[in-house]
Amino acid sequence: MKIIVTPDSFKGSISARSLCSAIKQGIHEVYPDAIVHEIPLADGGEGTVENIIFATNGTIHEVHVKDPLGRTTKAAYGILGDGQTAIIEMAQASGLPLLAHHEKNPLITTSFGTGELIMHALDSGYRKFIVGIGGSATNDGGMGMLKALGIRFYNQDGIQLDEGGAALSDLAYFDDTNLDPRIKESSFMVASDVNNPLCGSNGASAIFGPQKGATPEMVESLDKALFNYGEVIAAQTGKDIRDFPGSGAAGGMGAALISFLQAQLRPGIDIMLEAVHFEDVIKDADLIITGEGRLDSQTLSGKVIAGVCSHAKRFNVPTIALCGGMELTSKQCDELGLAAGFSVVGGPCTLQEAMDNAANWTRERTEQIMRLTNIYQNKSIN
Repeated sequence: MKIIVTPDSFKGSISARSLCSAIKQGIHEVYPDAIVHEIPLADGGEGTVENIIFATNGTIHEVHVKDPLGRTTKAAYGILGDGQTAIIEMAQASGLPLLAHHEKNPLITTSFGTGELIMHALDSGYRKFIVGIGGSATNDGGMGMLKALGIRFYNQDGIQLDEGGAALSDLAYFDDTNLDPRIKESSFMVASDVNNPLCGSNGASAIFGPQKGATPEMVESLDKALFNYGEVIAAQTGKDIRDFPGSGAAGGMGAALISFLQAQLRPGIDIMLEAVHFEDVIKDADLIITGEGRLDSQTLSGKVIAGVCSHAKRFNVPTIALCGGMELTSKQCDELGLAAGFSVVGGPCTLQEAMDNAANWTRERTEQIMRLTNIYQNKSIN
């Protein structure tokens, strides 16, 4: 029996790699000889580098960069198993997990460290990039990243702008003559599930600003700043990206990547599955077990499980999902292409208890599922 184990993490509780291990243990309790392929997944946010490097037998490179407040921090980028593709995770250098709650302030946080990660990879000879932009702490339109790559941003008096999203309100022009020339030799694929425009009621500041610490007053100010940013880009490049789908991703990082790095934005799960050659692995599989923290209406909108099910349907491989909370109806499971979904939580408990016991409960629930498949197999044989 060949089983593919390919979950996302249960955010805040257990990593995708640890879930893979727990599920594998549960499988082997019933099928000790089963061939189990572990492919931990992510969709562009925190954990993307770790998971894709594990799945492709790649390598991790640790470097020192600036965090969202300009402090030195250790961050990592990866090189895929192909030896040619660098994977950059914005959350590593410019992510919310790097800040304490009281430090969140998108008026001043910068994406400079993400640019430093790209520079390190360029210096090491890499020219093919995947950039995951989930989990950012910034609303600076990617200005910090672009500064690290050589672009300069000025106000009307010719003074360079400070870091942070608020500074963009004073942007008068930019100078890209010193943009690292190696950028033109490189290709950038951006893992993003966000289609929000740069500005407006559905833009970067309004939708994502509050989770980064923005008050209503900050949101209004940041939105005006990004509008000005887009206006300056349009004036100097002839490209108005303010309403471009995805330009608002990661506090406007999408706009910077599209406008200055000629990046292509694609759903993170699609990039991930292509990188691990998912279809080649699953085409002769007997079962896929995936999972995420909660199965709900958002699961239907193109996250990890939706991507896994889409590929699995092409090869008629049954797919089961494990989760912390199960809110999908049977009809929704059918719509998704999911054979069944199971919560690993056996009964009433506190959130802390669920988080503390995620690994053991996942192993136990997997074992019970495998016992059912074993009954079916034995009856089929007899």
